[in-house]
Amino acid sequence: MKDIDKNKMKHTIGYKMTVIIVAIMGLSLIAASIFSSFFLSKYYKKTKQDSIKKVYNEFIKIIQDDENLKDSDNISTLNNICEKAGATMIVVDSAGDSVYDYGAGKMLADRWRDMIFGSNIKQKEEPRVIEKNDKYTIQSTVDRFSANQYYELSGGLASGNYVVIRMSVESFRESIAIANKFYLGVGISLILVTTLIIIWITRKYTQPLLQLADISKRMSELDFNVKYEDDRDDEIGVLGESMNEMSDKLETAISELKSANLQLHKDIAKKEEVDEMRKEFISNVSHELKTPIALIQGYAEGLQESISDNPEDMDYYCDVIIDEAGKMNKMVKNLLTLNQLEFGDGSVNMERFDIISVIAGVIHSMQIKANEKQVNIEFNQMEPIYVWADEFQIEEVITNYLSNALNHVDENRIIQVKIQEKNGIVRVSVFNTGKNIPENELDNIWVKFYKVDKARTRAYGGNGIGLSIVKAIMDRHEKKCGAINRPDGVEFWFELDCNSLEKGTE
Repeated sequence: MKDIDKNKMKHTIGYKMTVIIVAIMGLSLIAASIFSSFFLSKYYKKTKQDSIKKVYNEFIKIIQDDENLKDSDNISTLNNICEKAGATMIVVDSAGDSVYDYGAGKMLADRWRDMIFGSNIKQKEEPRVIEKNDKYTIQSTVDRFSANQYYELSGGLASGNYVVIRMSVESFRESIAIANKFYLGVGISLILVTTLIIIWITRKYTQPLLQLADISKRMSELDFNVKYEDDRDDEIGVLGESMNEMSDKLETAISELKSANLQLHKDIAKKEEVDEMRKEFISNVSHELKTPIALIQGYAEGLQESISDNPEDMDYYCDVIIDEAGKMNKMVKNLLTLNQLEFGDGSVNMERFDIISVIAGVIHSMQIKANEKQVNIEFNQMEPIYVWADEFQIEEVITNYLSNALNHVDENRIIQVKIQEKNGIVRVSVFNTGKNIPENELDNIWVKFYKVDKARTRAYGGNGIGLSIVKAIMDRHEKKCGAINRPDGVEFWFELDCNSLEKGTE
């Protein structure tokens, strides 16, 4: 590795960040001072003007409903408004009689006479008009007794009355509150701006570090394709150059080992997968065969030892043995079918055939079992619908769906087979009234040997393989299948193409 060239680092990161942060804070303080010097006074006066106009507007709203202010609730409301704003108010009629008075006293009464009747009351200084329109006039005045500065709003009303509102401009508490509000606003703005600038600058310097961290992580995962490409003249640039050099050397040294290790992992994973499948298969088959073998052995021993000489009992023992042997035979056949589907050559004999005819044939073959259970299988489709698939395998799917429906139908004894065609896709659904499948188990019903209701499955001789065969067949066709819970039962479905033969399925 090359020696670190310190001359390339003109300025360290610490130095740069220090200078930048000091400059930002200095500019922030200067900006705060400028704002305070030029805008605080204007902001304060504008706030007072807005406050006195707000009192006036609230007063106008009240007198719209109560022009003479005779309603005690309105007077109370107006008193609260004046008190809250720190304002005094007087309202007089055209005759000079007071209609409303809040804290006016003699001072405001004198000012009212001066403004209305032009009385010659001398002021400390002449009033200065701040705002004037057809509704009111706002002026700044200095009280002749206290020498305090006030804002006065005066104006005539539609009723012929006259209103004067006075608000102190030199209230200490008010001044402090307004100043604090102003500085808070300015301070928050400066903090936000400063924060954003610092975040932007920090990201500018941390982004290369994150890039280097990502490079390091990918190198730990034996990925040496990524390189650090920024041309920097500080510590980060030196570190990036060093990591690139280390990456090249490690890539050369580990290349052959990586390939061999990858192949080894594949071999181990494959062996573990096969071993796991073998263990699972043996366990499931052993479990499924245990019960019928035990029953056959028990009843066979009973026959051998002549436990009962009753011909009816002996016939019953024989029936049990035959039934359990049939269940084992059925399971073995299903396992062979499933094994062929999962580990066979994967070929599918695609042909065009009438799905209606196949369904009708399966229903006919199961009619005896349906009659025994007094189940009505509803299928009203008559017109042919042609699909592309392996007819033999699709017949197996329909058979398993209908067999499953017959085994799980409830006392309502309704099974419905329906076909829907849309956009070149045919959906075949088999519905039976009965108990819903728990939502958290819907995905598991396609796993071989999985049983939702083990007791019921055992009662009808099921082994949890039928739906696994359905899933394997549909996977071979690269088509969808599934199960949906309905309010009164469960619907199983699968889809096939009806327009053309898809590529890759031949």
